[in-house]
Amino acid sequence: MTHALYICKSCSFSLTQKEYMGERGGRFLFNQVKDLASNWSLKSQYVIQEVECLSACKRPCAIALTAPNKTSLMFGDLPVLESADAILKLCEQYYTSSDGIISRQEHPSVLQKGILARIPPPPEL
Repeated sequence: MTHALYICKSCSFSLTQKEYMGERGGRFLFNQVKDLASNWSLKSQYVIQEVECLSACKRPCAIALTAPNKTSLMFGDLPVLESADAILKLCEQYYTSSDGIISRQEHPSVLQKGILARIPPPPEL
């Protein structure tokens, strides 16, 4: 596994609603993504992990993508019920990208307005 997708399990469902069907929005999103990824062609290339917090509390739900020698990406404002497919599509784009940078116009539509950060990889020493 060379790539990682992190999903914040603490994220609220939305700014006005913490939970959906008894779960935090982030945990619900994580479960949706994990279910979809069970038959995904890149499942052996990705670690999909829930994390305690990505510190995007005012922009829920939040995810991050990272890989060696690539720019890391962080997204927020993800609509929980509509994002799982788009997240896996973004992961595919990220995987095929040589540097991790994907133009905003190429992001799945539900993710186009949600980019929070692009963090360059550490310099080679």
